[in-house]
Amino acid sequence: MLALQGDVADHLAMLSACGTDAVAVRTVEQLDSVDGLVLPGGESTTMSCLLQVFDLLDPLRARLKDGMPAFGSCAGMIMLATEVLDTRPDAEHLDAIDITVRRNAFGRQVDSFETDLEVAGLPGGPLRAVFIRAPWAERVGSDVEVLARLPGREGSAGHPVAVQQGPVMATAFHPELTHDTRLHRHFVDMAAER
Repeated sequence: MLALQGDVADHLAMLSACGTDAVAVRTVEQLDSVDGLVLPGGESTTMSCLLQVFDLLDPLRARLKDGMPAFGSCAGMIMLATEVLDTRPDAEHLDAIDITVRRNAFGRQVDSFETDLEVAGLPGGPLRAVFIRAPWAERVGSDVEVLARLPGREGSAGHPVAVQQGPVMATAFHPELTHDTRLHRHFVDMAAER
């Protein structure tokens, strides 16, 4: 669990509920000791700065390039993307999943909402999704699987809000804010397979 900023405690609780020995990652040594990494929701430009301050940016990029499983929610989705719209010019991202994301795509904090989503490959029916100043994917690379879309107006498919490319998964919403562990379980299973 990347523990520099954001909703660390709720993700740690979800990972523990999945039976993992979850640890907070704040150093290169801790990063080197994990089998996979969750990047939490929070503020992506702050995370970008803190990754540099803690000398984790390049080591994290290297681990992701080498195939380390990762799961990013909200700001974590932004951090994992190859291209980010509506961000500061000095903001860094990790280039781990071939998507273009738009920060705060749904609007301001007051525009936050919850809805039920069908997630491809996730048994058990719809998943409750909590969107807080959330991004969405505007472009998805050919090797990226769209796991969920938020239905658009007049029945259009809508923007992708959950995606996966190999061992890297990202959601625009916060699954850690519900009691449903299915997405975290999917991530833990991916990490165990590696």
